Amino acid sequence: MSSHEYDCGPVPLARLDLRGVPAAQIAAKVARPASTEGLPTEEVRSILEEVRNGGDGALRRLTKQYDGVVIDSLRVPREELTQAHGAIAPRLREALELAYRRILAYHSQESGPEEDFEMDGVRVRRLVRPVARAGLYAPGGRARYPSTVLMCAAPARVAGVEELALCVPPGRDGAVATETLAAAAIAGIDEVYRIGGAQAVGALAFGTQTVRPVDVIVGPGNRFVAEAKRQVSGLVGVPSAFAGPSEVVVVADATAPAEWVAVDVLVQAEHGPDGLAWLVTWSEEVARNVLREIERLVASSPRRSELTSTLRSGGSLVLVDGPVEAISLANVVAPEHLELLVEEPEALVDLVRSAGAVFCGPYSPASIGDYLAGPNHVLPTARSARFSSALRVDDFRTHIHSVSVERDALLRLAPYVEAIAEAEGLDAHALSVRLRAEGSDRQDRAVGAADAR
Repeated sequence: MSSHEYDCGPVPLARLDLRGVPAAQIAAKVARPASTEGLPTEEVRSILEEVRNGGDGALRRLTKQYDGVVIDSLRVPREELTQAHGAIAPRLREALELAYRRILAYHSQESGPEEDFEMDGVRVRRLVRPVARAGLYAPGGRARYPSTVLMCAAPARVAGVEELALCVPPGRDGAVATETLAAAAIAGIDEVYRIGGAQAVGALAFGTQTVRPVDVIVGPGNRFVAEAKRQVSGLVGVPSAFAGPSEVVVVADATAPAEWVAVDVLVQAEHGPDGLAWLVTWSEEVARNVLREIERLVASSPRRSELTSTLRSGGSLVLVDGPVEAISLANVVAPEHLELLVEEPEALVDLVRSAGAVFCGPYSPASIGDYLAGPNHVLPTARSARFSSALRVDDFRTHIHSVSVERDALLRLAPYVEAIAEAEGLDAHALSVRLRAEGSDRQDRAVGAADAR
């Protein structure tokens, strides 16, 4: 059976019926454009160049242009963080502090001891070193994200980063959301700047009169932020994940309540435009029931415009033959979040090859992962889950190897080094071991002669 559209009524989802399409052929049916297609490359490049040349003045001009607010002081005073920490509701503060402790606990498990390697007189030590200064980005504008502050800061602290600088887009009043500042206080952020968008990435990468440059930039953002990070990668460290607009693929069968499936499709869609929200099933009845619930939930949501926009541009309902085909499809899409709302989710996990995070079973919604599960919610998007992972401690560390060679080991290995060096035409490489080997021989002869006397 060839693929064709599947009618799902008034819900703004693209419809595709892939029943009868072998798993090996699914990739060709749902190939997605390259992650850089349609990105604001030239506009972002212009913004970055303006920040590089104009410093703080450029930041203020761009903040007025893109955020609609005039800012005098770019840096948020320390007392505002302290005030924000005391101003939020006790229940929220307790939840944020619990989340931070749990995130810290999880990432601490990643921070293993330095390891040594020894073989035939060659000893290699693995030296793990934190970067000195990290730049964190938390989105703003349409919503506030104190949880993202915690997610970015916790692994950096576990890594041992000395200085953390956070950039957040200001609101229309020029202020950063109280909840976000409170999270910054909980996480011990050293500097907070009311700067958003590509210009914030430029400030962190290049440095300005106010913002000192960093070694690493992390954190999710819109397509401008993601593209800016791509363009400064190499000047600063940028984890390979393209952490852009939010994505979810929900694989569902009849065992999950339709309302639960529907709300999970919408959870990531409510972040706003340019995201992805897919429902994948092999049951027409499940499809009808979930679509009915999506329509009802969208109609009553206070974020109806964001949901509708995302569903219209990045929403899809896909019918497949069964669970194996569903995972094959998910591996092609390589979503940020993959939910398995099926009878035996664990049986499918081993088939998953490309996803930022997988949530198994009806009581494991992605929202748990967004806040309290422990692993990071800064996840790869735009198919970068094919080659990258969630934000982790190692994104804030370098690994240096320290090599110590014993004399006898050098003598054994020198001929091999010489052979390779000579084959590559690198005479100095060969000479560096030859001199040592010859010197050792002379030393041995001298010692032997002395002993003979």
